[in-house]
Amino acid sequence: MNMILFMIALSLTLSIALTTLNFWLAQMTPDSEKLSPYECGFDPLGSARLPFSIRFFLVAILFLLFDLEIALLLPLPWATQLQSPTTTLMWASTLILILTLGLVYEWIQGGLEWAE
Repeated sequence: MNMILFMIALSLTLSIALTTLNFWLAQMTPDSEKLSPYECGFDPLGSARLPFSIRFFLVAILFLLFDLEIALLLPLPWATQLQSPTTTLMWASTLILILTLGLVYEWIQGGLEWAE
């Protein structure tokens, strides 16, 4: 019982201390460098609201797609220990085929070309 009371008192003390620290840190006044859109130490040369090329967005989406594919296929070597490894390997092969067809389509459409 004493241990439970000690843990409650400790967690309350820690919560109050962190809350006080949070309010104290929020009242510090930041300088002009901290308020600038870039915190890298360089002065910004232009506006931060410039439009960017849709090619960068497309490459980012393709990267996320194939990154997700790797995450889904990483546990595949352990699929042979399942009750039906042939079904699992068939679904994995189907996934790879669909993603490969999508990549070929993107390639044919010219979505991976940087120069026009």
